[in-house]
Amino acid sequence: MEKMLVVVFDNETKTYEGSRALYQLDSEGSITIHAEAVISKNNDGTITVKQGEGDFPVRTVSGTAIGSLIGLLGGPAGLAFCALAGTMAGSFADLFVAGVDSDFLAEVSNVLTPGKYAIVADISEEWVTPVDTKMEALNGFVFRTARKSVEEAQRAREVAELRAEIEQLKAEHARAKAEHKAKLQAKIDQLNSRLQTKLQQARQRSEQIKNETDAKVQALQKKAAKAQGDAKAAIEARVTEIKKQYEQWVERARSMAA
Repeated sequence: MEKMLVVVFDNETKTYEGSRALYQLDSEGSITIHAEAVISKNNDGTITVKQGEGDFPVRTVSGTAIGSLIGLLGGPAGLAFCALAGTMAGSFADLFVAGVDSDFLAEVSNVLTPGKYAIVADISEEWVTPVDTKMEALNGFVFRTARKSVEEAQRAREVAELRAEIEQLKAEHARAKAEHKAKLQAKIDQLNSRLQTKLQQARQRSEQIKNETDAKVQALQKKAAKAQGDAKAAIEARVTEIKKQYEQWVERARSMAA
């Protein structure tokens, strides 16, 4: 199962030890790391990325799930980081891209206070014990949540609402007197512009998710080719799950574009 993982530490040394421990679990096949970054919480509440964009399938935090989550953990200033990194504007949109909910964000934020450090990672794991054991030995506070796929559902609702409003205005335009038609047409044009922006964002996001999915699958297939026994089976199961999740995402996205 793909999850968002945050492990909070009191100091930088332990955080890097935790990062190396995750690398080891990944190499053993216990987990798969898709993207990972080490961050620190500054005194003003903002976030500094200490280490990121490592040798993982998703090679940059920009515009990705962990990029959005890092921005959210940094509060308003962090949201500016997300916008600069290429994610959609707005805290709700960042929650959708990160695949987390507000409760998870609040739990992490309560522990990730100024002066502390954290590992933020997009991972696949079948059981929690390997990560928990390693991180707790380093006095790390572990937070994880299954990635939620609500982004396209929210966008679909927004598109449906815009289309309904456009149709309503078109009907009113057809019945309106000549002196009112120009104003109604201007409103229709404005809503159509917003609709096209939403659809373009959806197309861009679809391409981004496709690229991320392809990178994850290719990396896992390379690992599976070198693995044996239970480790190989676990990796192959992750490939199947990621492909299935992507196919479900595509189906929902198609229904929005129709």
